[in-house]
Amino acid sequence: MVVNTSRFGAVDVDEHRVITFEKGLLGFAEHTEYALLQPTDDEYFYWLQSLDDPDLAFVVTDPSLFISDYQVALKHEQLAELGLDTLDDAQVMVIVNKRGEWLTGNLLGPLVIHSTQRTGRQIVLADRRYDTRVPLVELTAGVAAASA
Repeated sequence: MVVNTSRFGAVDVDEHRVITFEKGLLGFAEHTEYALLQPTDDEYFYWLQSLDDPDLAFVVTDPSLFISDYQVALKHEQLAELGLDTLDDAQVMVIVNKRGEWLTGNLLGPLVIHSTQRTGRQIVLADRRYDTRVPLVELTAGVAAASA
């Protein structure tokens, strides 16, 4: 399928890269279909691109690549809503933002994606050890200038 994006133009997306967030994402409930794009060989960051709005996309990453002790504890009901028994069949990602000289991750509101069904949900964790702006990577002067 071809997806129109404002960042990359028309992109051919494999159907297996489409994820349905039945309730949307926080603040974007009306947008439920996304594609997970990897426009470069970067193995750390992806784009979660809305299928119905070319301008709506989020940078996402696997938080365990940066925070080794990050744990998502879900209630049985939350797992059941995703069709999961455990998180073994899930991929956990967080939305990334640029804050000053840092890339930060929203560890308080991870995206939990059922790996085989390609459905997901943004969960707000009760664990207050986490925040919405946890530093992941400090940008070097060259990278910060290039992204400005």
